[in-house]
Amino acid sequence: MSQHLNRSRAGYGRVLLPGVFLCVLSAEVSTAQLDDAYLFHDSHFHLTNYVQKGTDIRDYLAIMGDKIGRSTLFGIPLQQTWSHENSGDFAPTYYLQSDAPLYYYSFTDAYIAMAYRSLTPEQQQRLDPMITGFNPADMYGVDHIRRVLETFPGVFTGIGEFTIHKEFVSSKVAGEIASLADPALDRILDFAAEVGLVVILHSDIDMPFAKVNEEPVFLSQMKLLLRRHPKATIIWAHTGLGRVVHPVQVQAVAGSAERDANHLEIISGMIEDPTLRHVYFDISWDEVAKYAVSSPEVERRTAAAFNKYSDRFLFGTDNVAPQDQATQLRVFHMWDPVFARLTPAASRAIRKGNYERLFDAARQRVRAWEKANVK
Repeated sequence: MSQHLNRSRAGYGRVLLPGVFLCVLSAEVSTAQLDDAYLFHDSHFHLTNYVQKGTDIRDYLAIMGDKIGRSTLFGIPLQQTWSHENSGDFAPTYYLQSDAPLYYYSFTDAYIAMAYRSLTPEQQQRLDPMITGFNPADMYGVDHIRRVLETFPGVFTGIGEFTIHKEFVSSKVAGEIASLADPALDRILDFAAEVGLVVILHSDIDMPFAKVNEEPVFLSQMKLLLRRHPKATIIWAHTGLGRVVHPVQVQAVAGSAERDANHLEIISGMIEDPTLRHVYFDISWDEVAKYAVSSPEVERRTAAAFNKYSDRFLFGTDNVAPQDQATQLRVFHMWDPVFARLTPAASRAIRKGNYERLFDAARQRVRAWEKANVK
């Protein structure tokens, strides 16, 4: 993609631009130039997996290297139970590897905070830790978030990714099932708006293997929830899609002509809705990328939407505990055919600019709230 820039490790002294080769001294390279050299900021990244194990934070910074400028930082709020009666000596590390339940693992937030605090201030500037270890079906869930901010001031930028509806996950969670209509969730989003926390919310737009010609099951509830919280900055993870939650294809008759009211049109309609101007969409996860590059026509339509609404989408990998840079970059390069169709301004906005705008504003607001409320 023509807008992607690469920076040599040799003293930051060689900057490659499209068609231009510049040789400059390290001291002469500005912060802005170095930032422009990064491929992207990662708006959706899990340091740990479903059994709370993952990549050492310093190793992750090395993986980011000169390709990823900044990154969110969160674990996974759910722990997979190892039930010997269910899987014997096989220790499951993923929710599809066992029938045993998942449960909320609140210590994940302390783990992320301590890992972040172990870094230098310069290293910390590249990361935005997020609070995830709360139960969104618990009216006390908001108290957990407040307690984390009070215990670890100066660390967190937002909440999420946390899940309401997710294909095979939701039914495995021990206890009450989360809902978009639950007042416990409203309490959480009200508090996020008060503090200035960015919210990354995973909720599938539809049930798994949904039928064609039917409105997505959870779409109306999602819109109602979002409209109830106009002061919160909310990022809808994966635009509501998933492994078995496909882009919606609804056949509608207008006069004598049929048209496809597909997923892109649903999202575009939400973006144009003035009551949802506080809502953004992350395009993380390889399961989402595969839909966008499924054909040249889909690539064209996706790129057209990105060019038109470039201020409302954020790129993220949704990688979980990667072991090397090639793994971390794989999802990004799945999008190359779409990104190649974008204007330079739209490409930068989706890859980096929107991240900077939302997360920089959240950092400032959260630090101000902590200053006023944390003793």
